[in-house]
Amino acid sequence: MSGGRTGRRFLPYGLPLRGRLTLMTTAVFAVLGCGLLLLNWLSARQLLEENRYRIVPMPLTPPVLTDTGPVATPPESSMPAAVTTPAQGFEDFQHSVLADLLLRSLLLLAVFTALAGLLAWWGGSRSLHRLDRVTTAARRISTGSTLDERLGLTGPRDEVRELGDAFDVMLDRLDRSFTAQRRFTSHVSHELRTPLTIQRTALEIPLAQGRVPADLRPAVQRALDANARSERLIAALLTLARGESGQLTPHPVDLGDVAGEAWADLAGEARAAGVRITLDPVPAPVAGDSALLRQIALNLLANAVRHNHRGGQATVTTGSAGGLAFIEVGNTGPVLEPDEIPVLFEPFQRGREHRGDGSGLGLAVVRAITLTHHGELTAVPRPDGGLTVRVELPAADPDQGARSG
Repeated sequence: MSGGRTGRRFLPYGLPLRGRLTLMTTAVFAVLGCGLLLLNWLSARQLLEENRYRIVPMPLTPPVLTDTGPVATPPESSMPAAVTTPAQGFEDFQHSVLADLLLRSLLLLAVFTALAGLLAWWGGSRSLHRLDRVTTAARRISTGSTLDERLGLTGPRDEVRELGDAFDVMLDRLDRSFTAQRRFTSHVSHELRTPLTIQRTALEIPLAQGRVPADLRPAVQRALDANARSERLIAALLTLARGESGQLTPHPVDLGDVAGEAWADLAGEARAAGVRITLDPVPAPVAGDSALLRQIALNLLANAVRHNHRGGQATVTTGSAGGLAFIEVGNTGPVLEPDEIPVLFEPFQRGREHRGDGSGLGLAVVRAITLTHHGELTAVPRPDGGLTVRVELPAADPDQGARSG
């Protein structure tokens, strides 16, 4: 086991999958090519050795006959240096052939290894193109895209297509599940509104007519306060369900205007909490659901006021940049760690310094509405305490909005 883990450390995991496949294919081709080259070189050498006798005569040479008798052949060492024997000539010939064969084989191996790498990269890219679609879709959905997207991969019935089909089936089940959850939340919220309204009316009428004994008035008032909190919670749940539904009727909306409306609605609460609001409304036209977009500004500013300290500040800025319209709300307050930020956007989550009677759904509603409008939400903790939340939405053409109006 340890040996396998040690070997994996040397694999180039930093490369993408197609790069690793290309490197692996090229390495296998190069190793096998070197082995084949070695075998060819050894085979050529063996063949030359076995056929030496066809070129080099036998070393035994008969004596030379003269008139005075046989004369022995002088030894090779006494022959002139310029004279090459057949054996030496064959050795030179063999060395030259083998060296030339090795050089040409290495050149061909280098060329074909490069071609193998290019072909492996091309083949890997074609094979993994559909896998890139799966990855891209998964990334879009994980960042808040609606679940109505499907891959519908085509091509051969291979492992990649099976993965895409399984991904589509998973999206179908998730879409049905979330749709049923939103429908349930919406229906329950609607059904609860009526009895709560009846209860509030039943408590307010006798209290207003003075028919409630003095010792029971505090209990009745507490019941009315609890009823009001329940109604606010149900309203927030309905807004959350509507924001997650993805069913919008786009209209021209200026984020600068909705920011001003939110400031007007919360000015009294901010004064009571001792929080000063600074508003910088620059025109930021978008196309979307006007009621939901107003809820973004209202919830962000309410969060900035309620999670603040007396004498603190809250800033609201709108504008357009790079084809995007934005609204940014920052506030002073308690110091937040970066890992605390994602939790704040979950339903029914409240900050540590929560004040007021909020439901814990404000930022969750903001996120749902932002994603439904195909926008992007970022939240950054401030070093000296507090939070800066920025919502960016696709900007609309102001001339088109004027024509529509």
